[in-house]
Amino acid sequence: MKKISSFLLLLMLALNLMAAEAKTVRHYVFFGMDRETLPTAKAFFEMPEFEGAQISYSWRRLEPGKDEYDFRFIREDLELLNSKGKKLFVQIQDVSFSDRWVHVPRYLVRDPEYNGGADRQYQFGPDGELGEAPKPAGWMARRWDPAVRERFRKLLIALGKEFDGKIEGINLAETSCVVGDTGKFFPKGYTHAAYRDGIIANMKALREAFRKSTVIVYANFMPGDWLPTQDRGYLRSVYAAAKVLKVGVGGPDVFPYKPGQMNNSYHLIHDIAEKVPVGMAVQDGNYEHVNPKTNNRVTAREIHDFATGYLRADYIFWGIEEPYFSQQTIPFLSQRSVTPKTR
Repeated sequence: MKKISSFLLLLMLALNLMAAEAKTVRHYVFFGMDRETLPTAKAFFEMPEFEGAQISYSWRRLEPGKDEYDFRFIREDLELLNSKGKKLFVQIQDVSFSDRWVHVPRYLVRDPEYNGGADRQYQFGPDGELGEAPKPAGWMARRWDPAVRERFRKLLIALGKEFDGKIEGINLAETSCVVGDTGKFFPKGYTHAAYRDGIIANMKALREAFRKSTVIVYANFMPGDWLPTQDRGYLRSVYAAAKVLKVGVGGPDVFPYKPGQMNNSYHLIHDIAEKVPVGMAVQDGNYEHVNPKTNNRVTAREIHDFATGYLRADYIFWGIEEPYFSQQTIPFLSQRSVTPKTR
């Protein structure tokens, strides 16, 4: 009896391993906010390896006036993709990385109730807040502000009513933001803890709005944390919430074995990957990364193998930065079988 039980246990372990290995890895092209290039993306439409497109839409574009939603661009893109046998993965952009762009609706900026709707991020020099004056580095929605967050929740609910189950998935923009750690450059009402609570609240709203489509939060870094030396639990708490809420995780940038990412989000992604979906985005600059294990620039194969091996990604969103997209991404994926890829 003991031998039979041991055999059954080994068989179950083997079957579980086979099931994990057979999990499909889905390849998407990340067009970002350049949706205008979609209709002419010949290679994308012709390659069966690409299941669909990931496209970013700013909150400002989707809600031009309070409670006035304009989803026509999503509808147009979804119709075009479906007509070509492709799927749509939506990214909601409420943060920018240029001082030129504010992605929250204008009414939030104008109405004092919302305290401007968005606040600046900063780029600090090598001496941090003690050095020269920081440079503006884009705008982020006031995710810690309950009034702003409630407006964002209503946007997600409206999107879910129309697109849940029709789009492949939807993801929230990255959690990383840079406002320093001393409080000198903190926006009104901001604390690291309030920011964490706001991120988790937005995850709950996303899960509430979308029950059928895949949902992901790009949980890459959290202000107030820099693991392992400064661990206040903010990033870990986001991943704990993701596990409970069944919200997927991931983030922009696939940098194989880069220490900052390995110490922060990457090991958390690795640990949760069999519990929730994982989506990783290959974005501008990723192909310039030098792999510390080889001391050479990464290749498409290395990016793919790290994303599917260590990070155990369900989705890879390949950016269209040239010349890398044409010279690396397309040739690599074209060499692979047109049958579903497994890891």
